[in-house]
Amino acid sequence: MVDLAVRIGRLVLDNPIMPGSGTFADGLDQALDLDQLGAFVTKSVTPGARAGNPVPRVAETPSGMLNSIGLPSKGIHDWLVHNLPFYLNFAPPLIASVSADTVAEFAEMAAAVSVPGVAGIEANISCPNIEKDGRAFAMEADVTERVIAGMCASTGLPVWAKLTPNTGDIAEIARAAEAGGAEAVVVANTILGMAIDAETRRPILGSVTGGLSGPAVKPVILRMVLQCAQAIGIPIVASGGISSAEDVVEFMLAGASGAQVGTATFIHPTAMTRVIDGLIAYCERHGVERLAELIGAIEYPVMDPVLLAPIGS
Repeated sequence: MVDLAVRIGRLVLDNPIMPGSGTFADGLDQALDLDQLGAFVTKSVTPGARAGNPVPRVAETPSGMLNSIGLPSKGIHDWLVHNLPFYLNFAPPLIASVSADTVAEFAEMAAAVSVPGVAGIEANISCPNIEKDGRAFAMEADVTERVIAGMCASTGLPVWAKLTPNTGDIAEIARAAEAGGAEAVVVANTILGMAIDAETRRPILGSVTGGLSGPAVKPVILRMVLQCAQAIGIPIVASGGISSAEDVVEFMLAGASGAQVGTATFIHPTAMTRVIDGLIAYCERHGVERLAELIGAIEYPVMDPVLLAPIGS
């Protein structure tokens, strides 16, 4: 039997597959066996209620989609009362995604979600930071380290830092997250983009710009995973364009230990369990007994020494 188990910091998952934050709802229990997942990752919860961005919030693009949801939330109290109990009915460990407007609020949120049933916290530091003129926390290394350090000081749970691809040097940000105490980094959130309706000459999204996800972003995120794997010693959870077992294998070869499935679930509700089944078939086909053996096992062309050097060196 193939062993799909992976270790991400202190957590050992039965398999590397989990939903991307904001792409999973409790209604999916009607479409697939949730106990088959490696972990749950919740939609980001905020300290207080948020209305989210103006509509339209979603636009289809070639080989992907744009979204500008705006983190609508009923706040942490409502989440603890009405959302958390659903996840307690299932076996996979629960990773609570949190978002906040300030460094101090992130620490407060880490403490607030540190309750029985929560196995870890994903820090959505790729959201706008009101202390930095709307820039995402994860666009600056010093702020990233302060956010993660503050959260780690406020909780005994593992903290994962969800990074943004909209930065010039994601490896530098990953190092800062590691220095702050993160047990893993999630690479990465969506890539900033926009769409225009040529007939009306207006932006399609209500907030003009949004985050691009889906197969179109996979090559970019794959490169970023490799860069981060070469820069840090903590596990990486890949997130970006994953819709098949082969996608997961590619990310694991580049250095990822886990994989988040997002846009693919909108296309087919059973995408995550299909990927898990595909991983078993891939391992059996290639004689892989332990999936974890693939982590960082990329094989470079022997004849080209340039490719053996770290990217960006």
